[in-house]
Amino acid sequence: MRLLVRWLVNAVSLLIVAYLVSGIHVRGFAGALIAAAVIGLINSTLGFFLKIVTFPLWILTFGLFLILINAAMLKLAAFFMPALFQVETWWAAVVGAILLSLVSAFLNWLVGDKRRERY
Repeated sequence: MRLLVRWLVNAVSLLIVAYLVSGIHVRGFAGALIAAAVIGLINSTLGFFLKIVTFPLWILTFGLFLILINAAMLKLAAFFMPALFQVETWWAAVVGAILLSLVSAFLNWLVGDKRRERY
């Protein structure tokens, strides 16, 4: 159930970011759902590998290099589904990666699992 909620939250976050950043376009809520699934799949496979390989750059840049990795993952997801999700420029990808992280973290906090607080 939590996976479904996170997927929906990420899709809504993607719609909000597409509304705020002029270089990111999503075609409707169904497109946002598919894009959120593709972004999650890419981040959990290739993104995980890139984060491990570039760990020394994390140290040197105090974690700021992760923004570039997340931006690259956004561009890659947009490459795989140009009809539903588009990221036009690298600048839009960087701003979108930052905003997507912030908005999804906030929305996940809003709909957080209350069962954990009882125990």
